[in-house]
Amino acid sequence: MAFGWIDEQAELRRRAGLVRTLRPRPADSPLLDLASNDYLGLAHHPEVTEGAAVAARTWGGGSTGSRLVTGTTELHTELERELADFCGFEAALVFSSGYAANLAAVTTLGPHGSLIVSDALNHASLIDGCRLARGTTQVVGHAAPDAVRKALGTHEGPAVVVCDTVFSVDGDAAPLAALAEACRERGAGLLVDDAHGLGVLGDGGRGAPQAAGLAGADDVVVTVTLSKSLGSQGGAVLGPARVVDHLVNAARTFIFDTGLAPAAAGAALAALRLLRREPERAERARAVAAELHARLTAAGLEAVRPDAAVVSVRAPSPEGAVRWAAACRAAGLAVGCFRPPSVPDGVSRLRLTARADLSGAEIERAVQVIGETRP
Repeated sequence: MAFGWIDEQAELRRRAGLVRTLRPRPADSPLLDLASNDYLGLAHHPEVTEGAAVAARTWGGGSTGSRLVTGTTELHTELERELADFCGFEAALVFSSGYAANLAAVTTLGPHGSLIVSDALNHASLIDGCRLARGTTQVVGHAAPDAVRKALGTHEGPAVVVCDTVFSVDGDAAPLAALAEACRERGAGLLVDDAHGLGVLGDGGRGAPQAAGLAGADDVVVTVTLSKSLGSQGGAVLGPARVVDHLVNAARTFIFDTGLAPAAAGAALAALRLLRREPERAERARAVAAELHARLTAAGLEAVRPDAAVVSVRAPSPEGAVRWAAACRAAGLAVGCFRPPSVPDGVSRLRLTARADLSGAEIERAVQVIGETRP
């Protein structure tokens, strides 16, 4: 029977407690949301939704084609210009998703004959980029500059080090300054994914590379997503203009993909301008994360100290994590549930989002529900 092996895989997932299902949410959910990546609480902000609406009315429901044909509007170039300026880089290139941006950056900057050094806990999009790239990939230990330095020492040709700035599972930050130093000793480039740093870290949310003093460096390339702190959809690559020009000419997920919808570009641009006016949102997101961590650990839970806005709470097992998340939902709290293969170390977790717009009462309620429902 065609695709008969799928049934075997489904049964294996069921036995391991790893079955995933879609759960459509209503437009006005009664749940307290600590599951999304809306770090600054901008996804429903009136200025952001109006930015999307105006863009859709002006440019249409879709971009109508690839970026090199009809999919680049004046709005796209405006977003790229302001995003590059905000983060401190020479140029930016917008993609239809952060995933597409990472695939583009890794594959084009890791050509045949090059070495790609990848952190063991990198996001799936970076890992897939390494798999698709024609260069040779060497995986090194998590957040280990000395291991990076050793790996680079084994290769004489072009090399690039690939790493998240803030890791999406535990929320810990990479040692960017030390990684950059290791790269510069060997003349390697540094490519970092700042999906969870933009809007949270750096001066007014300008990102982890800016906080580490790497913004605008000619040997640093950054990818970001527009779907987290900016409350929209899409992704971008930031860096030297010559790198961005290379992506325009060589990145398959740019050349052959339909451009980002104008509504998403309009929403992201509105959110970026709002963040410029209200830089305190970044500091508030970090403060909420610290308070969540302090309250959870005080309640006897095993939570990882956050470096940005992700707070991770260890669960006893994949099944236990699922039951815990379901119990939280039944009590009115939405939390993330991370299980293998989403967690590289095999340890299941509840993943909490520290949003800048959470009140003290909401933080207290969330901690109470998590504590009362623990397995």
